[in-house]
Amino acid sequence: MGQDDMREYKLGILYTTIAYIAWGVLPLYWKLIDHMPAVEILAHRIVWSLAFVLMIILVSKKGKQFITNLKEIFKNKFKLIGIVASSILITVNWATYIWAVNTNHIIDASLGYYINPLVSVLLGIIVLKERLLFWQGISFALAGIGVLILTFQYGSFPWVAITLALSFGFYGLTKKLAKLDSLIGLAMETMVVAPIALIYLAVLFKGGVDSFSGASIDVQLLLMGAGVITALPLLWFAAGANRIPLSVVGILQYISPTINLLLGVFLYHEHFSKVHFVTFLCIWTSLLIYSFSKSKFLTSIQPKYMKNKSLGA
Repeated sequence: MGQDDMREYKLGILYTTIAYIAWGVLPLYWKLIDHMPAVEILAHRIVWSLAFVLMIILVSKKGKQFITNLKEIFKNKFKLIGIVASSILITVNWATYIWAVNTNHIIDASLGYYINPLVSVLLGIIVLKERLLFWQGISFALAGIGVLILTFQYGSFPWVAITLALSFGFYGLTKKLAKLDSLIGLAMETMVVAPIALIYLAVLFKGGVDSFSGASIDVQLLLMGAGVITALPLLWFAAGANRIPLSVVGILQYISPTINLLLGVFLYHEHFSKVHFVTFLCIWTSLLIYSFSKSKFLTSIQPKYMKNKSLGA
């Protein structure tokens, strides 16, 4: 690896790490406005994200590319459906996450993002017909056991974690199929749901029950800043992921849910029981196995019948 390649690699690590750290500390931001309804925060996040992303597109001179992509999408029903689907999925994901943070379910949210990589792989196998390795199957089984333990012990399904994992997993799939620039993709996704968000905020304002107009300047700035904290980590991630191997991105992605977990337990003192520990232990073990599932060591000890099966025998 030459000096230029090494410099790009280090820069990729830096950008990607910063992005995941930013996503990890995001609960700190939402907690500053947790006195507001989650749906209203979500509406502001959508509107200000669109405004900020459009501004970046204009400043970075990607306006022509944006218009061209927009025309292509309206001509291609498959991509149009993909954009609408991804906008709905990311809206569900944002709404669930904001609600989870502001109602003291940060630990559940972190569990969801730990499960997410496994969901993404499973979707790849089912939809994209990617091959499942033996040890990846073991990792899925362990993760499933962890979720079942939590479900049966508390008598309720961990819907927050599963909703976050599934919504972001399917969101990643639709993004992969649509093949759009991350910034332009976010602009189009927010454009789909922005009219609904604006109508909702207008109704609140007309009824005199909105939280923005009568709020202090710092709260108003926090709501407007929701667009900035949404777009910037995405830009950092795009800049970093393009410079480093996907396997490295796969390892770094656990930074975010780990920070979430630590914040939930040590800063906000959410209840972390022995059952939670066993569940997370199952998830962590499954992720460890998954991370090394393509290594030479695990491939070499993969059962022979699985190798034959993978070769179509």
